[in-house]
Amino acid sequence: MAIHRAVAGVMCVILAASASSGQQRKLRESYEVVHDWPQMPEGRILGQATGVDVDSRGHVYVFHRSGRGWSEDPALPLISKTTIEVFDANGRHVRSWGANQFVMPHGLTIDSQNNVWLTDVALHQVFKFAPDGKRLLVLGEARVPGADRTHFNKPTDVAVLPDGSFYVSDGYGNTRVVKFSAAGVFQFEWGRRGTGPGEFDLPHAIDTDASGRVYVADRSNARVQVFDSSGKYLTEWRSAELGRPFSVAVSGDRAVVVDGGDQSLCSVAPSLATEAQCGIDRSGAVEVDLSGRVLARFGRFGNYDGQFRVAHDVAVAGDGSIFVVDVGGQRVQRFVRRRR
Repeated sequence: MAIHRAVAGVMCVILAASASSGQQRKLRESYEVVHDWPQMPEGRILGQATGVDVDSRGHVYVFHRSGRGWSEDPALPLISKTTIEVFDANGRHVRSWGANQFVMPHGLTIDSQNNVWLTDVALHQVFKFAPDGKRLLVLGEARVPGADRTHFNKPTDVAVLPDGSFYVSDGYGNTRVVKFSAAGVFQFEWGRRGTGPGEFDLPHAIDTDASGRVYVADRSNARVQVFDSSGKYLTEWRSAELGRPFSVAVSGDRAVVVDGGDQSLCSVAPSLATEAQCGIDRSGAVEVDLSGRVLARFGRFGNYDGQFRVAHDVAVAGDGSIFVVDVGGQRVQRFVRRRR
């Protein structure tokens, strides 16, 4: 996340402050954090955690930067340590992989065949791996940004359809969504920079529902946009409760949106910030129905369990558990519905 985007306006903070405190408390009671989840191997910690998803066995995959911070240096070497951690549903560490393959990890998606899709915003590439870690497909030219049919510019996320075709949100440099066949052949694209319907300012994450509708977290425009399968604009979700959507995960007739906050410079790069730039920030997660109506909100800015520095990506498991990765807090957390 480039600093000029990270210090975007405080509009959403002002909007959020206008919501009644009673309603905020009521919404936040619906989910609770699972403490001591997960368990990392002794002597190891997560790096900046940017992507998360759950496979058909309930295993949770986390994509992280393994000690590397955000940088736009095009000459950065591959990360020598593992960048993908896999946990079972109980939080036990299953395995690690991804060493010497990525430069700046970002999005992670698992399709219906348990294939793992990854985006790297420094390599400007999209990857597909088999469940055993075998590389199956690479799109984009390593370290070469572009806006044509074979190049990306800091792609952020992937959404895969049941037939294997997929959408890529592309991304920090470009402001578009690109559709590919299952074989990785370009089909069509839509979007341009702007604030109107179908325009984007940092399409940061993408997902689809069972009807084929496409949901894009249009981060810097502080909204989720909804399209049909051909890219026709249908509607948008924008509210004080949603804040600034960094990611969206659809599950059945509901979705979860993570609000990464407006990111003061202190949250993103504390070594560069002055004391005056370290004001209170905002972060959290919101459950909505597919009309965008808010059903629950949980989490807030902070370092404790159930809180986030910068909520970056979200996934929903088959049992309804919600997993949120926190790029600022360098961790993944599991949330379950609060027992009444």
